[in-house]
Amino acid sequence: MKTALTLSGSIRQGSFNRLLQLHMGHKLEAAGVAVTELDLGDFPMPIFNEDLEPDQVPEAAAELAELWRSHDIVFIASPEYNGGVPPLLVNTVTWLSRQRPSPFRQAIFGIGGVSSGKYGTIWSLSHLRDSLTKAGALIVPTLLGIGPAEFAFDEQGSPVEPAIIRKVEQMVHELTHFSRG
Repeated sequence: MKTALTLSGSIRQGSFNRLLQLHMGHKLEAAGVAVTELDLGDFPMPIFNEDLEPDQVPEAAAELAELWRSHDIVFIASPEYNGGVPPLLVNTVTWLSRQRPSPFRQAIFGIGGVSSGKYGTIWSLSHLRDSLTKAGALIVPTLLGIGPAEFAFDEQGSPVEPAIIRKVEQMVHELTHFSRG
């Protein structure tokens, strides 16, 4: 059985990206994947600074890297801050990129996000795709940019727009059928 990690680049209460994380987890489970939901708030790491290496690397970075290496799929739901990736996610990716062996070379990655704007994190996801690819991640082609957030989900936490529902299905298919060879 394939395994997946899901996480959100937002740890605030009521985050729409947490809602997307949970929705993707349910859809992956329905496709026969064992899902582990992560909360980045459970992995505290200081702002990355090379002066902390090698003696003060946070244990959370090694723990999180091992989780990423031990799963077949990683799905990241990311908000967009000022057209870019949120600081929490930038810091997480940076710390993980310093871990050996690389936690980016095992799993197949999917990225998506929810924002209040009509472009639904597309700019942020472009930056995130670039960063993850440079770190060695294989990312499926479908991007889930969802917005505006306040109209995107029903009471059960499922997307309401037919095009987004189709994109979720497409991403689940890609995540469960792509392989590193």
